[in-house]
Amino acid sequence: MRQVFRMRLAISVLALAGAAALGPAGAQETAIPSFAPSANTGWQAPDDDFIHPDSGPGPVTFDPAHPYISFYKFPTNPHPAFRVADPTNPILQPWAAESLRKTNERALSGRTIFTPKERCWPIGVPGFLLYPAQPVYFLQTPKEVVMIWNQDHQVRHVYLTDKHSARVAPSWFGESIGHYEGDTLVVDTIGLSTRTFVDNYQTPHTEQLHVVERFHMIDGGKTLEANVHVEDPGAFTMPWNAVQRYRRVETSPQFESVCAENNFDHFHQDVGSFPVAGKPDF
Repeated sequence: MRQVFRMRLAISVLALAGAAALGPAGAQETAIPSFAPSANTGWQAPDDDFIHPDSGPGPVTFDPAHPYISFYKFPTNPHPAFRVADPTNPILQPWAAESLRKTNERALSGRTIFTPKERCWPIGVPGFLLYPAQPVYFLQTPKEVVMIWNQDHQVRHVYLTDKHSARVAPSWFGESIGHYEGDTLVVDTIGLSTRTFVDNYQTPHTEQLHVVERFHMIDGGKTLEANVHVEDPGAFTMPWNAVQRYRRVETSPQFESVCAENNFDHFHQDVGSFPVAGKPDF
């Protein structure tokens, strides 16, 4: 698997060098950004929370009375804390705010509360942007962009086509179509399963969720910034925006990582089930 992954990455880098970007209005030759200038280039998220936009409505964050101390952002802090969401955020419809209050009750009870990712479930889009610790790798070809988080099965396919399918069945990562606008990769995603959450506070959504992400490099290519626009008239009172920034890392060859190995409920706190295949693969 490792050899196949590295071969695909090398092929995508070569293909990207001579590729022409296809915009939504048709074929147009232009320089496009290379998010994988080498076989070992990855992008690592420093934290598992969204950054609030400079202005306007933003994502759910922690309750000011219960600050979230992230292990990823403050690894030497001896007192990490579970998330307690702020259900008073004006973007939330009443039912979504109530869902967060119920999740908060568990966190405030002192019982362990994990994100779906920590139990080996995908957290969907835009939650994919909040995977920390391990880097995300890009495979760029003329027909699609593949984003691969370097752990278990978290893979997104972005198809460089001009429109969504006529009928989109809900799935973990939805249907993502993309195009390049100069130095920016624009990704439009719909068809997201309601089994996923918007973020690590477990903010819910409906099947009307529509996410647009804009990926571009800043700081001379040292940082990858993702600007996110979210709409869901079934869960939110208004559209809102968020930001994520990754730092560039040059890693050793990628490796297989199986999430569910030795990942037990050691303290018997009913932290949730694992994905289970309906039938053996072989």
